Amino acid sequence: MDFEVFRAVMIPFAGTCLGAALVFFMKGAMPRSMQRALTGFAAGVMVAASVWSLIIPAMDHAAHMGKLAFLPAFIGVWAGVLFLLLLDHVIPHLHMNSECVEGCDCGLGKSTMLVLAVALHNLPEGMAVGVLLAGWMNGSESISGMAVLALAIGIAIQNVPEGAIISMPLKSNGMKSGKAFVIGALSGIVEPIGAVLTILLATLLTPVLPYVLAFAAGAMLYVVVEELIPEMSEGEHSNIGVLFFTVGFSLMMVLDVALG
Repeated sequence: MDFEVFRAVMIPFAGTCLGAALVFFMKGAMPRSMQRALTGFAAGVMVAASVWSLIIPAMDHAAHMGKLAFLPAFIGVWAGVLFLLLLDHVIPHLHMNSECVEGCDCGLGKSTMLVLAVALHNLPEGMAVGVLLAGWMNGSESISGMAVLALAIGIAIQNVPEGAIISMPLKSNGMKSGKAFVIGALSGIVEPIGAVLTILLATLLTPVLPYVLAFAAGAMLYVVVEELIPEMSEGEHSNIGVLFFTVGFSLMMVLDVALG
């Protein structure tokens, strides 16, 4: 694995580690308004990444199909949504909302399920980076190395709040900072693993690349609609979540267009 591939695979994980490290600098529980803002930001990044980094390249890759170029993206998005729906029911986990963050007894069982929730959400993100890398490594004209880097950076940015949402509640409920950091950081390890596994399957993915790109997009959109949007909109005065959603969406759009 050359340096560029390694960098793209590890950048999103670094974002999770950075977010988890906030446990060393912030005291007490994360303010509700900050959690809502960070969740909205993450949702905006993921929606923009799904569209510009995955769905549009999927349709570009299928341009030879003419007016049916949308079909692989249509099928892939639905497959990704249904796959995450299945995992959501099969894997025991907690939803990332206030019941997990504010005033809960985050014992081993509950904290483990919260980590599983974030790991479940990180799976499509790792797949997204991996499939984009696979397409670039196999010479796809619709995918550039800078587009891969833009997606990796965008996902890393939105991983910062996810790492913090894991580590800070654990500390506020009595866990030592170092242990809370490690658990928060490890919640993102599924991303590089998923990306590497996708890359290893690159030769098999090439014929169905448009479908797999859209599959990753559908999985990410499921996470946004099922978890992040309800979380950022919960309670009164949810405007801050909407504003930061727009910030995240705009930033990811700029990254993808400017770097891609």
